[in-house]
Amino acid sequence: MRVHNLMHNRDRMTRLPLRFGITLLLLWMAAPEPALGQDHDRGYVGVVAGIATLSADAQFVTDPPRASVSLYSPENGPTLNAFAGLDLGRFVSVQANYIWNRNDVTLLSSFTSPPAGGFVEQRRGSAQHAIIGDALLYFRAAGSGVRPHLSAGGGVVRFHGESPSRTAASGGLSAADGEFTSSRLALRVAVGIDLAMGRAWSFRYSFSETMTGNPLSERLTPPGTRGLANFQNLFGIVRRLS
Repeated sequence: MRVHNLMHNRDRMTRLPLRFGITLLLLWMAAPEPALGQDHDRGYVGVVAGIATLSADAQFVTDPPRASVSLYSPENGPTLNAFAGLDLGRFVSVQANYIWNRNDVTLLSSFTSPPAGGFVEQRRGSAQHAIIGDALLYFRAAGSGVRPHLSAGGGVVRFHGESPSRTAASGGLSAADGEFTSSRLALRVAVGIDLAMGRAWSFRYSFSETMTGNPLSERLTPPGTRGLANFQNLFGIVRRLS
């Protein structure tokens, strides 16, 4: 129960920025729209960086008199998103993204039974490289000084698990050594806002969630069942191309 509550509280905390972002969008939508005279139907490039937070997972199996428990706990890490886009109209754009993030994770598997028990704990670094295509829907027209937006898209994520930096084991359990990789299809959704800093430059904030299959859960004993969610808080700049 304690593990379940920990996982529930962590997921709830990662969703707080999303709720804040939606509230921010609604507030900005109520503001008057300034006309800066910017053109639309043109391209743009940009880069944003920030913090990536991975979702955790846990599993337990009871088969009296034996009980097994497993989980992994990720740490926050850096992330970078470089992108290029094209305005299709005053309110819609399409965008191609390259996204990278790195997070350390600790995996734990344990069991108990009347004659004996055991555990294995392993700490690894991990990195994700993603190519994602997005469609952006803006709430204010091109040329506005403040442009909240929603986006959704999909692509491919390559997950790379580094060799363990630390392993502790007892009771006959063993952990897989070495690196591993996994490529999965992904769904990405985001909320954000662009703040104009002149005719060509804008400041961008976004909060995104990328959902994929979970190569970490598959390496637990017993295996986890939840997908992997990658939450990212991103800050950076956009350059409109003339």
